[in-house]
Amino acid sequence: MIDLGISKLALIGAVALVVIGPEKLPRVARTVGTLLGKAQRYVADVKAEVNRSMELEELKKMKDSVESAARDVQTSVESGASDFEKSWSEATAGLNEPLREPGEADAYGQPVFPVYKHPKKNFRLKQKAVPQWFKSRAGIRTRTQSGAARVARFRPRPSSKS
Repeated sequence: MIDLGISKLALIGAVALVVIGPEKLPRVARTVGTLLGKAQRYVADVKAEVNRSMELEELKKMKDSVESAARDVQTSVESGASDFEKSWSEATAGLNEPLREPGEADAYGQPVFPVYKHPKKNFRLKQKAVPQWFKSRAGIRTRTQSGAARVARFRPRPSSKS
């Protein structure tokens, strides 16, 4: 870059004072400062654009690498799935016997009957066994209220003017 020392700047200022004159020098200095500021902003914008494009290229490369890794995982999963299906079919080969009718005899001559299962999980366990004192302390509502009643309850009361 250009090496500008104090002596060179003083020489440029003296020449500008002689050539331009003392009346127009402040206006020219402001114009030159404005142009230098615009040039610096333009250079900064160009640098930012170059950085963005470099980051975009890096992101594209990263995206390509992630997509290739995903394809590799997908092929390995598909091959593993076929191996799993093969081993599963081998393991369950003897389990495809037809079911017996109720009352038929098993291998020992004993009749086979279906076992009764209650439809609920455990009917001896009490459902919703939360004590009332806990509900009131925790702020759990125990009574329902309609929407209109709730609005009426929380509506501000009109103040009476005396």
